[in-house]
Amino acid sequence: MNITFEPDRSLFPFESRWFDGAGPRIHYVDEGKGRPVVMFHGNPTWSFLYRKVIKELAGEFRCIAMDYPGFGLSERPTGYGYTAAEHAQVIGKLVDHLDLDGFIVVGQDWGGPIGMTIALERADRVGGMVFANTWYWPAEGSLATFSVVMSSPPLQWLILHRNSFVNFIMPRSVATPMPSEVFKSYQDAQPTPEARRGVAEFPRQIRRARPMLEHLATTAPEELGDKPVELVWAMKDPAFGNAAVLARWQRDFPSANVTRIASANHYIQEDAPEAIAEAIRRVQNRISAG
Repeated sequence: MNITFEPDRSLFPFESRWFDGAGPRIHYVDEGKGRPVVMFHGNPTWSFLYRKVIKELAGEFRCIAMDYPGFGLSERPTGYGYTAAEHAQVIGKLVDHLDLDGFIVVGQDWGGPIGMTIALERADRVGGMVFANTWYWPAEGSLATFSVVMSSPPLQWLILHRNSFVNFIMPRSVATPMPSEVFKSYQDAQPTPEARRGVAEFPRQIRRARPMLEHLATTAPEELGDKPVELVWAMKDPAFGNAAVLARWQRDFPSANVTRIASANHYIQEDAPEAIAEAIRRVQNRISAG
């Protein structure tokens, strides 16, 4: 299944590109020149989430943002499980196809574990990393509870048939209300119950992806700990905007710089895109400084 909606070019004025070498057909954008910056989205978003960051940085960096299978303009293929591990494998093939070296990984929400998996498997080609409101270890506490609730049959029905992750959760996860045309760009990317299978699977993956998350938790700090890391944290986020989550990051990545954004909620790319852009610039400066 392919999604055929046309993005609002006044908001998303980038050339659509396609990659067919990973199985599912992948949509991505590739804008600007310079050090590659690969931007990983979460649920239920797509590359549109990074539009403001791309606009700000395309004069300095090569900005690459993709849609996972089941999201944005990418294919919804029969037989695909929409697991986090599958997404990492598919998008990893795109990264290899683009022959990226010295690239900066940017990840938020599920983009954290997926982006970090791709970085871990290509550690010698990674220049640095920026993470925002995300995690990379087996879920516990409120995150595990969220998974249980959102995986229940009634909530799964609402995600699939009422687009509730977009219609209900997203408006409550930004500090500044999204303009109607922006909100519509997220709604249009998930037009039917069949199209929303990937959105419905991600909450289940919070617990089902435990092997992937255990591997990251035990391996990533050692293998990637010498990379420049910037953490940009939206403190209004009820899921990740707390001291315990940041403390775990700082324990495992003690050289990471932390920027707390008191006024931003979970979808920090909507609330404070300039903070993400500045973190990318800081990583670049830290790489240049050796």
